[in-house]
Amino acid sequence: MNVLLVEDENYTAQMLQDVIESDKDFIVVKTLDSIVDTVACLAKYSQNIDLIFLDIHLSDGHSFEIFRHIDISIPIIFCTAYDEYALQAIKNNGIDYIMKPFEDQEILASLQKFKQLASRFKKKLNFEIPGEISKVSAYQGSFLAQQKDKTIVVFAENIAMFAIEQDVVYLYTFDRKRYPVFKNMEYIESISDPRIFFRINRQMLINRNAVITIQPYFNRKVILELKVNPEENAIVSRLKVSLFKEWLERK
Repeated sequence: MNVLLVEDENYTAQMLQDVIESDKDFIVVKTLDSIVDTVACLAKYSQNIDLIFLDIHLSDGHSFEIFRHIDISIPIIFCTAYDEYALQAIKNNGIDYIMKPFEDQEILASLQKFKQLASRFKKKLNFEIPGEISKVSAYQGSFLAQQKDKTIVVFAENIAMFAIEQDVVYLYTFDRKRYPVFKNMEYIESISDPRIFFRINRQMLINRNAVITIQPYFNRKVILELKVNPEENAIVSRLKVSLFKEWLERK
């Protein structure tokens, strides 16, 4: 899940990122330190963000100012040295309120709380309506992408890979075109056929038909040669190498 971290103390921001990313389900996709930058980021990329860690005192004012400029529906964990803003935090999507200096376990407990809330909400959304067909294909056959001022339809079989680049998810087609997709990677992975697509790392979801060669890389990882050329090398995480090779050999 993608996390936006808003914190104006560099040391604290790095500590928070390290703790957050120690839970393999989370990745900090952006770290910001001001109201202005946060509003601009959320206006553009809010669909790609699952959770916000938000300090209350930022370099250019109180972070509650953000809510005056943009509507936010993303859950927020407030992390601050001040205890007088708890009620205001709850009124602004706050699911937890952590006091500085924090302990690692407090951050991990908040992440767990978020996962439990997200899981319960997802179950409610997936509640089966009596009389409806219970089994439908969960895998999406096409995706909507942006091409300048137009929205185009790209069929799944024509997609070589999805990649997070500069905080935006792009899809690459086999004819070497690239389009932004305004969904987060976790959602795209959940609706993509696992027989065709594999999440090789946090940034990339690969179509098996896009793989040309597999080559050794340092620290027991492997690097892929693909039929397309993303901005970053396609490196399979060390813990996924065996699963990836087994997946490639399946029909």
